[in-house]
Amino acid sequence: MTLEQQITSLAKAAVKALYDVDAADNQIQLQKTRPEFEGNITLVVFPFVKLARKAPAQVATEIGEELVKSDIVAKYNAVQGFLNLVIDDAFWIKQLEAIDADKNYGQQPDRHQLMMVEYSSPNTNKPLHLGHVRNNLLGYSIARIQEANGWKVVKTNIVNDRGIHICKSMLAWLKFGNGETPESSGKKGDHLIGDYYVRFDKEYKAQIAELMAKGMDEETAKREAPLMLEAQDMLRKWEANDPEVRALWAKMNSWVYAGFDETYKRMGVSFDKIYYESNTYLEGKSEVEKGLASGAFYRREDGSVWADLTKDGLDEKLLLRSDGTSVYMTQDIGTAKLRFQDFPIDKMVYVVGNEQEYHFKVLSILLDRLGFPFGKELVHFSYGMVELPNGKMKSREGTVVDADDLMDKMVEDAKEIYLQKNEQSSMSNNQCDEVARMVGLGALKYFILKVDPRKNILFNPAESIDFNGNTGPFIQYTYARIQSVLRKAETPGTPGSLSTLDPKELALIQRLCDYPSTVRAAGDEFSPAILCNYAYALACDFNSFYHDLSILNEPDAQKKALRLLLSANVAKVLENAMGLLGIEMPERM
Repeated sequence: MTLEQQITSLAKAAVKALYDVDAADNQIQLQKTRPEFEGNITLVVFPFVKLARKAPAQVATEIGEELVKSDIVAKYNAVQGFLNLVIDDAFWIKQLEAIDADKNYGQQPDRHQLMMVEYSSPNTNKPLHLGHVRNNLLGYSIARIQEANGWKVVKTNIVNDRGIHICKSMLAWLKFGNGETPESSGKKGDHLIGDYYVRFDKEYKAQIAELMAKGMDEETAKREAPLMLEAQDMLRKWEANDPEVRALWAKMNSWVYAGFDETYKRMGVSFDKIYYESNTYLEGKSEVEKGLASGAFYRREDGSVWADLTKDGLDEKLLLRSDGTSVYMTQDIGTAKLRFQDFPIDKMVYVVGNEQEYHFKVLSILLDRLGFPFGKELVHFSYGMVELPNGKMKSREGTVVDADDLMDKMVEDAKEIYLQKNEQSSMSNNQCDEVARMVGLGALKYFILKVDPRKNILFNPAESIDFNGNTGPFIQYTYARIQSVLRKAETPGTPGSLSTLDPKELALIQRLCDYPSTVRAAGDEFSPAILCNYAYALACDFNSFYHDLSILNEPDAQKKALRLLLSANVAKVLENAMGLLGIEMPERM
């Protein structure tokens, strides 16, 4: 039972004994004691002032006198209607022992509900980039956090493997590729295809410039450029199941999938179910046709199909182009339908950047209009963009920060910094490489996840890999330091009858006790940043404790046993919290 639960029970008993009132749980208001007052937890007594017909300070004092009769509350101080309670040290020691005994500490009870979390959503015309890194890390971490909060979670991905952008890469490869393959070029498949997406854009711009030089206006030139017309024709052939186009599409996509899988594995993210737009868009088209027949949508003179959302405060939304080809919204309608057929989903969460907020508002309305009961319950987890000092990334211009290159650089920098700090390291090259991998990727993940998801990030690799301050490597180093202490320790005894604590010990135990509520808050708010802040604070508390108090050289056996027990559980919680962020913890650094 948590401290809050026990104080709630004691406070209800005190109110009953003093005022013959059965207090409801929501009348027991608890909060952390403000730092300027002595105490660990504060009971707000204003809800009982009217019942007692006494001044707030007197009510606080009377309840305080009742609470100190327990073996939990050591003393109290009353400040107006606030009763600040000092919890007995023996209680905190018992809490530490309970944390140590709980192998699943922080894990919430099973909700018997299923949440589907969609993230990644790559296009098969280019490799994953820095923006995808934030998406994947947020999605995977949210899934892990919700699992810790008792949800059964299905991690899902929708691969955008069809559309005009895919045809652009295909067409460029046909025209300029000379049969190049990942094997012949030595490139990952997603990188190879990305090169041809960039090549299409380069050749397309040259054609636009040539047409404009002949007197054509820019918009017409963009529309009439031969490459664009060929790409649009290829899309129509794809949707008509042209065997040659389909065979080329399957071959090139297989190269990209292999590249994606390699990147996902290295990043440490995974999926339980992958959907492909090529399989879901037809479901969406079918639903749009049904909506057209029922009057939910309408067809314009050019044959395109639209939804009029003006009564919902929005505008009109294209669902099918005039040539019958579908758009992203069509695909998302079909994907949602299939997902709810495949799984008994209680909550559907889309991890997609904040530039798509309008898209998901429209999707929710359209699904509801089509009669799907889950339409209004969709959750768009909206997050900010990752920016660089020189501005946004533009993949079509080839200036994207590639995810693979970024991870390479992070691991390379981590190894260089580690070797500088540990010139006499006894680790083998393989061990050093493994630590560098964990630290480099941990630095990347922590830097991205520690920021409020709603905010944009200015990514700074050098700042992220610092071994001091609010960084992943600092927390990893703290964990490795604890493991070193535990390896050197003899078989620890037990705190025994120890009943007093040093303030540094008390601060650590109290921080450990906050972990379950931190996991709940991170789940309720869909915010890995809450866990990052907690892990950093816990690491800071431990380093302060480590600096001021002896552990291995403590002469008092009971104090030494307590400090070893405390250290072991700090390590356990740090590893657990960072694990929910997808960050590995090295045993040695």
